Amino acid sequence: MVSFVEKSFYILFVLITLSCFVSSSQPKKFNEKKPCKRIVLYYHDVLFNGTNVANATSAKSANATKLGDFKFGMLVVFDDPMTKDHHLLSPPVARAQGFYFYDMKTTYNAWFAYTLLFNSTEYKGTLNIMGADMMDQETRDLSVVGGTGDFFMTRGIATFRTDTFQGADYFRVQMDIKLYECY
Repeated sequence: MVSFVEKSFYILFVLITLSCFVSSSQPKKFNEKKPCKRIVLYYHDVLFNGTNVANATSAKSANATKLGDFKFGMLVVFDDPMTKDHHLLSPPVARAQGFYFYDMKTTYNAWFAYTLLFNSTEYKGTLNIMGADMMDQETRDLSVVGGTGDFFMTRGIATFRTDTFQGADYFRVQMDIKLYECY
């Protein structure tokens, strides 16, 4: 018959072994100050104005309401080129496909939901980004909520900075994408 002491050591051994397996299956810790991957891209949006069919990369699918002077309610669908520099005609390294809508009556603010589609020699896959773009701020952070391919299940922050805009027809945003969970 096994003694009480032997049973206790056996149970303790099993508990320690299980705790090692459980602790090794915990998510990876990440350093919020040092991303595992960083990409800086430029987002170019050319809004269709009725005459620029050949160049337009986005279009209004719902007009602004009369509630305020800040395009409240306007919905825009886009398929915009993403470049490594701020030149619109540079070769795109990705495409941003999704939508944004203006969601404040008192100031310019848009809510974005889109996918960056990469199909280049450097990256393949997608990044999914969403969040509020508080346009009156110098920089704005949107959430990177996932991805596929080279960006499988990644998470991080995309920091927007308006680089230029030309009326309502064209704007360019620098996106500093910092990924903190990379697999």
